[in-house]
Amino acid sequence: MSVAAARQREYATLIVADHNNKTLDKCTFQSISAAAQQPGCNSIDVLVLGKGCGNVASEVATATGVSKVLVAESDQLEHPVADTATDLLLSLQKANSYQVIAGATTSLTKEILPRLAAKLDVAAVTDIIAVEAEDGVFKRPMYAGNAIATVKSNDAIKILTFRPTSFDAAATGDAAPVEAVAVEHFESAGIEWVSDSEKASDKPQLSGATRVVSGGRALKSSEGFTDIIEPLCDKLGAAMGASRAAVDAGYVPNELQVGQTGKVVAPELYIAAGISGAIQHLAGMKDSKTIVAINKDPDAAIFQIADYGLVDDLFKAVPELTEKV
Repeated sequence: MSVAAARQREYATLIVADHNNKTLDKCTFQSISAAAQQPGCNSIDVLVLGKGCGNVASEVATATGVSKVLVAESDQLEHPVADTATDLLLSLQKANSYQVIAGATTSLTKEILPRLAAKLDVAAVTDIIAVEAEDGVFKRPMYAGNAIATVKSNDAIKILTFRPTSFDAAATGDAAPVEAVAVEHFESAGIEWVSDSEKASDKPQLSGATRVVSGGRALKSSEGFTDIIEPLCDKLGAAMGASRAAVDAGYVPNELQVGQTGKVVAPELYIAAGISGAIQHLAGMKDSKTIVAINKDPDAAIFQIADYGLVDDLFKAVPELTEKV
């Protein structure tokens, strides 16, 4: 390839930071690392949109590979919703000619980036698990991870989301410059933030925990999670998770759901108690480093991917494990 052709391939990438205005979600560091692997990417800017998020901007500025951090703050952006946040991204893309706008696969990007892709008349490539050597070529899972598709985007502007568990976090170093972005008032299409349902907790957060203990419908009630799963979580310093069946039954809130339609996790240790191993659940945890399954059914699908399996009644086995930890 000629020098001129290589120069034509170079482009700037904008990463949308994931945070709650006070704390940066570590998945942002993983999306920065993923973006840096793109062969044509020669600079990475990070957008922090919200209100009162100076600490978030300072933290993400230390990520290796970041050129600068853009901070967009207003009352309207304190709780970002799809229509107004999309208008902000459109204005930044027009001003800075970003050829890639990306982020980690989270509820924020799932809401905003597909709308942005539609506004730009391009195809979004979501839940990317690998960036290939050819520019615009990515791998992403299909059918709950049973097939891996290699896709190529020829769009002039690419809208991407990266599965954070598939990439190492960017290292930290000297802080990049932080710049404030002038934010106008965007006309809303009628989408309005009402409230967040997630409960405040001082326990480890599921998305970033190094250890996770999850329970299934076999726990039979919310008390099963409180009396059986929670003590083991406390002993291990682990986050609590759950299968969709347990969430749908009302045993635990939906922010604890692990799986294709919940959170995707890849901790050092994942303990599945009373979880049969439906394909949708496996899609959310099969990249865990060590998987321990406890189930009284010896034919449960979870044993096929478990590193260690115990065929036993969880109401007997889990308290015994908790006692011995």
